[in-house]
Amino acid sequence: MMLQLLQADLLKIKRKGMWFLAVLGPVGVVALQMVNYGVRKDYLLQQNNDYWGSYLLNTSAFTPLAIVLGIAILTSFIASIENETNAWKQLIALPISKMAVYLSKFIVLSFMLFVSSCLLMVFTLAFGLLLNFDQEIPFLMLLQYSFFPFLAALPVLALQLWVATVSKNQGIPITTGVLGVILAYSAFFLPDWMIWKWPTLVNEWDNPVINVWLGLSIGCLLYMMGMFDFTRRDVK
Repeated sequence: MMLQLLQADLLKIKRKGMWFLAVLGPVGVVALQMVNYGVRKDYLLQQNNDYWGSYLLNTSAFTPLAIVLGIAILTSFIASIENETNAWKQLIALPISKMAVYLSKFIVLSFMLFVSSCLLMVFTLAFGLLLNFDQEIPFLMLLQYSFFPFLAALPVLALQLWVATVSKNQGIPITTGVLGVILAYSAFFLPDWMIWKWPTLVNEWDNPVINVWLGLSIGCLLYMMGMFDFTRRDVK
């Protein structure tokens, strides 16, 4: 039954063009660097002898904002699909638990963000090769800046999904999402305990792995809280 739920959710988002948004995020992040290096490549190369490292840092500066914005849009979309078709009652009428319904939404959204991270890695590497840096490719750094922000952003995903699924008015998760984007934009001024800062991989210990572990642990906690809250509520 869980597999059927996942297949149904994947079919729903396919019809709504959500995969286009998942691809647009990494394309947009790399496109900004294409403009950046297209306009002032010589200047950027003069700033740092580590061409690949500087390029990856420049690219990663826009990744957290893209992830938080993408989460806000995707979670709102996946909840509005059920609201528009009045599908919540139909889902709950089936011989499946509310927990399975909620888990399916979370898995689908996580999978979409994972695919976006994979595409970000591919697009970042491709444009870096086009820039023809005469240096060894730092694959470990490339993997870190491609996937760590996604893992660190899991609490944001769990929180947004929670708000979107229990809100009758979709203006509430949209407002929460906009606030999250603003906080992500101002992340460097936020304290380390705020979840919207974690995708930047910046902390006072200068260790991005801490943000990943925080993202995984707090993300699981917020997911569990959201799931139990969803299961005890009346169907919208």
